[in-house]
Amino acid sequence: MQGFILAGGFATRLWPLTEDRAKPLLPLAGIPLLSHLVMKIPVGIPLTVSTNAVFADAFHAWAKTIKTHTVTIRIEDTEKDDHKLGALGAVRVWLQEENITDDVLLLAGDNYVGFSIADFIADFKANPLLAAYDIQDKELARAFGTVILNDADQTEVLGFEEKPAKPKSTLVSTGCYVLPKEYLSVVIRFAEEHPDNIGGVFEEFLKQQIRVDCRVFTELWRDIGSFQSYLEMHEALLEGKPLADPTASIDDQSTLEGSVFLGPKTTVKRSRLKNCLLFGNTTVEDCVLEDCIIDADCRLEHVDFTGKMLRRGSILTKKV
Repeated sequence: MQGFILAGGFATRLWPLTEDRAKPLLPLAGIPLLSHLVMKIPVGIPLTVSTNAVFADAFHAWAKTIKTHTVTIRIEDTEKDDHKLGALGAVRVWLQEENITDDVLLLAGDNYVGFSIADFIADFKANPLLAAYDIQDKELARAFGTVILNDADQTEVLGFEEKPAKPKSTLVSTGCYVLPKEYLSVVIRFAEEHPDNIGGVFEEFLKQQIRVDCRVFTELWRDIGSFQSYLEMHEALLEGKPLADPTASIDDQSTLEGSVFLGPKTTVKRSRLKNCLLFGNTTVEDCVLEDCIIDADCRLEHVDFTGKMLRRGSILTKKV
């Protein structure tokens, strides 16, 4: 089996944090989101990470930090979102250019998964396999693509719904799949016409009467696609406890409440922080920060900052 991780998006919904940083490299609990994903993958599986030319250097640097897996960085020759190959298109090009003849573990690099990918792979027999998260609320399921299973065995996929107004299921399709080597030709042909439609290839399998299996899980999962989902994931991982890089400093007149992360070389003086994520190399003095994300290299003095993201290198000060 070989692993292929899609990490080529430009994540415009998370600007300014992703103006010059790939979403899979955003920090979570002190390490990049993508590293959390790789840690879940069995060591013996070689990994290819597909990204775009804008973030090439950052991904090559990240790959050097991974000591447990063999990681190849594959660069799409594109610098704009509308020039991309498409997620499934990137898979197709890799399959053809590298002449892949193994089963493929296909993953979205901007998702956090809390379940064991080793256990997920163990459920793979011969059919295409996907992981579904039970969101346990049909109202919430309306915002996602849902999976409909055979009631008789709860593993066979009967169909899909894309952001349904009245969902038949609370099972949300996630970015975790296994593509059997026997059906890679189906993937290639479908991708030629539908390069952006990863989920559509599973509908194509069903149309061709190829059984699709599903593993349902309830462990923590998030598609990190917005400020809110990013902050929620940060809070869930820290579980209401502060975490600081060893090079960060906080004076005895400051308080950290809830899930607060202080990145490298962050200094906090006479301030109160609650449920915040500070990337690093930032100074905070006489501030109240709550439910916010502060990019690197910032300086904040005498300000209240709540519910927002702050661009790298920003200076916020208020005269007193």
